[in-house]
Parts: sequence; structure tokens; C-alpha cells
Amino acid sequence: MSTTPFDPSSRYYGIDTATYEAADGRKIVYVRRRFVPQPETLALIREYLVNASDRLDNVAAQQYGDPTQAWQLCDANTAFDPADLTATPGRRLRVTLPYGIPGTPHV
Repeated sequence: MSTTPFDPSSRYYGIDTATYEAADGRKIVYVRRRFVPQPETLALIREYLVNASDRLDNVAAQQYGDPTQAWQLCDANTAFDPADLTATPGRRLRVTLPYGIPGTPHV
């Protein structure tokens, strides 16, 4: 069970917080670093073919039922800039399960 304040659907769920004590005594709580999983470790559900009018939040809503899950598409497709994922019509996006959830390999 996570001790973090993040919702289970957040990319930060399960990542601990830490506290930094500044020289003046202030305590600053921060989220520890999140390591992005390697795409090949994510169970592929299907591929999605990008259309000219696609926006990543709309693709996430269609594929996951939630537009805030666009981060899963970024993880699955090694995107540093989310806009790159829908910039080229005809691109195939990997739609995967979140890290740590096993699935049957896509055939």
C-alpha cells in the first residue's frame, strides 16, 4: 500500500516522499524521483493508429477511458515531448497496461 498522497491512477502513485531541511530550518517535502519503465516491460494491449486530428488526451480517453492517463502512452512510446506522439498521422502508438501489471503478450 502506498504512503504517498497520490491517487492510484497517478504516475506518481507508489513513489515515496522525502523531506529536505533547509539551512533556515524549513522542512520541504518533495516527491522522490520516478524512474520511467522500459517500454518492453509493459504489457501491450493493442496499437493505435494516429489520425491527423488526434490529441493525446483524447487518445487516452478513448483507449483508457480517462484523458489524464496520457502519461501511460508517453511511457509506452518513450515520449519526452507528449505532442510528438500525435504529430505524425499514421504513427502506431503502443497502448499498454501500467508498469507492474502483467498481461498476455499482444499477438
